[in-house]
Amino acid sequence: MNNSLSAVQDQADTLRNIDNTAASTDKLKSATRVYAITSGKGGVGKTAVVANTATAMAKMGKKVLILDADLGLANIDVVFGIAPRYNLNHFFAGDQDLCSILTEGPYGIKILPAGSGVQNFTRLDSKQKLRLLDGLDQMHNDFDFVLIDTEAGISENVTYFNTAAQEILVVTTPDPTAITDAYALMKLLSTQYHEKRFNLVVNQIQHENEALDVYRKLTMVSNRYLDISIDFLGSIPADKQMTDAIRKQRVIVDLYPSSKISTAFESLAATICSEKPATTPKGGVQFFWKKLLDIGGRG
Repeated sequence: MNNSLSAVQDQADTLRNIDNTAASTDKLKSATRVYAITSGKGGVGKTAVVANTATAMAKMGKKVLILDADLGLANIDVVFGIAPRYNLNHFFAGDQDLCSILTEGPYGIKILPAGSGVQNFTRLDSKQKLRLLDGLDQMHNDFDFVLIDTEAGISENVTYFNTAAQEILVVTTPDPTAITDAYALMKLLSTQYHEKRFNLVVNQIQHENEALDVYRKLTMVSNRYLDISIDFLGSIPADKQMTDAIRKQRVIVDLYPSSKISTAFESLAATICSEKPATTPKGGVQFFWKKLLDIGGRG
């Protein structure tokens, strides 16, 4: 094991060994919760799910940070219609710290943008992962939720960010290839990285039964071949207005707040916010920086 990887593991071990068993219920409720939003393949609307769910959360008064972890094909900034001066590529190159690249989106959402079309950091090494963990630890911002928009597929970055998060939210569609790829991702994370808990959102549905059918299929095959649990968090209907929102670089919950799809995103946000937070790390290197472990508490 090289020194950088050892340093990452040492830091993770230190964080996990901190005695926070005496934390009150109120403190546990206030701890930052980290979700990796992921998918087995591209084209399922994962980034739109991240952006609209984050916006719905922010409208509910939650403090939200989006970490754009698609380092080769970033588009969170495009969805929000913002043009950040710096991005994560500048951070990994050592040119800027995380606070310097932090960008504000609508309703007070904070965004750590990636750099579109830059291939230098499509595979993070252990030093870069340690710098990111340290950078997040040093940030003084308080967040209720961190949403990580991962790359599509099963690259090393995808597996890293999924194992780093408290919760994994898999986005799929009723398309058979999307379902197959979602299962393949969960199988990889389960068999090779010992992930046991997954959340599911079915996007671009025509009717609710379609979403429940996808959930049943994934649950049936996972019960047979994998030792995992899948929680169905909800579904998002297909809507032609989404194309209009993307073209206008606006999130649909902001552009068409009374639409059926906006109501679905608001319901998803409410469901996530009502979920009981994890009180202990699930193992591995995680984004459990000081605020998340209630070290020092909130001001």
